Amino acid sequence: MTTSVARSRAEPNAFAQGLFRGLPPRYNRLAAVLSLGQDRRWRAEMVAHVAQASPARVLDVACGPGAVTRALAAATPAAIVGVDLSEAMLAEGATEIGRVGITERVALVLGRGEQLPFADGAFDGLTFTYLLRYVADPAATIAELARVVAPGGPIASLEFAVPPSPAAHAAWWAYTRVGLPVAGACLGGRAWWDVGRFLGPSISRHWATYPLEWTLDAWREAGIVAVSHRSMSLGGGVVIWGTRA
Repeated sequence: MTTSVARSRAEPNAFAQGLFRGLPPRYNRLAAVLSLGQDRRWRAEMVAHVAQASPARVLDVACGPGAVTRALAAATPAAIVGVDLSEAMLAEGATEIGRVGITERVALVLGRGEQLPFADGAFDGLTFTYLLRYVADPAATIAELARVVAPGGPIASLEFAVPPSPAAHAAWWAYTRVGLPVAGACLGGRAWWDVGRFLGPSISRHWATYPLEWTLDAWREAGIVAVSHRSMSLGGGVVIWGTRA
């Protein structure tokens, strides 16, 4: 086990903060390139499952520099709160939110998905993106996310996943272990090289430990009903959604 893998398991919040510290200024652009353009489709699918309920107040957890936050603002009339544990990501998000003129509808808060600083049922809907690989207890985190959503409110998530078919899995493995780190280094320097090397093994480890059926059951145990999912891009991403009971 490498030192970075050990740290990512023992101190997931601290590890995530360090890993992403150098990324915010070009995060959204590079994420689009390195996901082969798929992240926009994945985000749109997730946002659609919240937007259809026309919520008045939405929480966007692990908001990063605000790509999902801005998509929620475009798709709903809601007031939106974005939460992230990285001050650098939130600073970049504030810049982007100001650039598109939605500061009056969006508040950005420094916080952890595992311990949200909000009352029970404070929001009418919630999204979370690429979160569960960076928390020590995914089931407890899902329960905490559900806690702040009012009964009947939609919850939706987006996570990277592992393609199930042998051919797609082989291509995905080659890209995440070789192509992704090299492309990241060429486009974004050392910080993106480090993320590229970490990402593939991190995704594989997470889904080996917490497979899809386990994750869907964890949603149900957290008091979320009508839980459904959609695998996207040959299984490279998965969107999960449901409704707070």
